[in-house]
Amino acid sequence: MLIAQIILGLLALLAITVPVGIAIGALSFIGLWARGIPLVSAAQTVFESLDSFSLMAVPFYILAGSIMQAGGISQRLVNLANAVIGWLRGGLGGAAVLTSMLFATISGSSSATTAAVGSTTIPAMVAKGYPRNYAAALVASSGELGVIIPPSLPIIIYGLVMNQSIATLFIAGILPGIIIGGSLILTSILAAYVRGFDNVTPVRLGEWIRNVGKAAWEALFALMMPIIILGGIYTGAFTPTEAAVVAVVYGLIVSLFVYRELRWRYLGEVFVKSALVSAGILLIVAFASALGFFLTISQIPQQIGLWLGGLTESPIAFLLIVNVLLFITGMFMETLAAIIILAPILGPIASQYGIDPIHFGMVMVVNLAVGMVTPPVGVNLFIACEVAGIRLDQIIRPLLLFLAILALDILIISYVPAISLFLIR
Repeated sequence: MLIAQIILGLLALLAITVPVGIAIGALSFIGLWARGIPLVSAAQTVFESLDSFSLMAVPFYILAGSIMQAGGISQRLVNLANAVIGWLRGGLGGAAVLTSMLFATISGSSSATTAAVGSTTIPAMVAKGYPRNYAAALVASSGELGVIIPPSLPIIIYGLVMNQSIATLFIAGILPGIIIGGSLILTSILAAYVRGFDNVTPVRLGEWIRNVGKAAWEALFALMMPIIILGGIYTGAFTPTEAAVVAVVYGLIVSLFVYRELRWRYLGEVFVKSALVSAGILLIVAFASALGFFLTISQIPQQIGLWLGGLTESPIAFLLIVNVLLFITGMFMETLAAIIILAPILGPIASQYGIDPIHFGMVMVVNLAVGMVTPPVGVNLFIACEVAGIRLDQIIRPLLLFLAILALDILIISYVPAISLFLIR
């Protein structure tokens, strides 16, 4: 009964456009007050949740993404991706997905990836004959790779909540991200053939090699960034949090002194924008911790565990139930908040079914990432629609195709643990 009241209360607040963080915080404080628990304990939980060295990675990765978007790095990644596969029919859409994969290795954010890639690729696709709503749906769907391919803010939060190695989780996200990106690229190519858009001129092998070589050379400093960040993490040169700072410093050097597309006078605007986004995310993290505290003292995790345990003894059925639960949750709740609340509940239950916590983390992150492209709270949809200049209802029809592909990807990642665990074994 209590969990139903919490869900209904959250939906009601979201329906009247209360910000997600405020809605979660209000439910937490009201629930604690109704139980006669001093609200100072909730305030203490809120502040303690933010008192984390690892959590400092969140604002730094957001700032790094903003710097790269403003500094011309994203445009060079688009040019490289287009040179690699843009010569295929449907290749421009595939290039948008490939760009998202490349940008994901340096941004850590789904919304930043969607905004950076969409601002360049959506107009280009429309100019080449792609339906505007289709182009927006493709970019919104591929934007979710920003939180699957490392570095990733949701993966960092999952590692903190579940006390798992963030570096190991980063490695585990590589193959799932490649599989999802590859499936979206293939879908883009097949859709272009079926629907008859994106006519291209054949390119000779020598010309293709020259084009790719030129684009790769121009994007060299952009491509060095993920090598420095991820290489430093995996070799132990610095932690994921320190890597976020390295990303900011490297991004500033490249944008200001190498590409020279980021002017000093615009730095203040970049920092302010990043600070506002970071504040919103950290507010959600803080209040989600308060709600998690309320759920714990109300013994909701134990009740859900008993309920799930009574439904099935099969790990296959359990994963199916969890996939449905996470997919629905992602439709209505911000990803970081959902991880903070649900990971401590579902993680121990998954362990009882013999599911590796690293693999389960990938299942959670991939499922909730899809929530970023499902209404009514799909952030990527709103960004893509704004860039494309269309209404939200216009993107739904082409979006269904990509959601079907993403659902298939989720099932494959869920039931083939080796995809997540192969590189860490």
